Amino acid sequence: MSKRAFLWLLPALLYAVFFSWYTDFEGPLSEDEVDAYLSTMVRNGAEPEMLALVERFAREDSGRQFLMVNNIDLNETPPAVAGAEPGESASELMARYMEHMLPALLAHASHPVLMGVAVYPAMDLVGIEGAEEWDQGALVRYRSRRTFMEIVTNPVFRGKHHFKTAALQKTIAYPIETRLYLSDLRLLLALVLLAFTALADTLLFSRRR
Repeated sequence: MSKRAFLWLLPALLYAVFFSWYTDFEGPLSEDEVDAYLSTMVRNGAEPEMLALVERFAREDSGRQFLMVNNIDLNETPPAVAGAEPGESASELMARYMEHMLPALLAHASHPVLMGVAVYPAMDLVGIEGAEEWDQGALVRYRSRRTFMEIVTNPVFRGKHHFKTAALQKTIAYPIETRLYLSDLRLLLALVLLAFTALADTLLFSRRR
């Protein structure tokens, strides 16, 4: 194999490894998978309302990745919760929650896409009362609904979720499947690898000719 062929083959192999890890090729959740996840949630003590909500989400699976849209209003005076120091702020409680959630996301090829602080009240509000004020907004990418179910059925998740609940005054979180998603890491990585490999090819081999 020539050095030039190896130069192009190596990033192609790296990209193939990343793509196979980052993408769920198993298709929509099967009935048996959904039943198994729900049984685990029951053993973990999930509330009936949450079970019904998650069951519908799982059974309507398309097999695709999705983004969770989060609007967050932090509690200025959060209550005392087990496992936290008295007087901890909402940000400190949320950090305790993310100590589990972030590693769990990354281990399943999922991650925050965008996070930011609100700089003004809602500028367009129709049909909703009490939703004018928000503190933060975030988008979180999940590899698939299968990945989501693996994370939320982990018993550790239930043991940390109360930190998030105590930290929030109110929140809205709902999933979307993208039609246009220019921040997809598969696209960005492909462009970066292509650009650097083409540059290296030019520097190493074009001069020789």
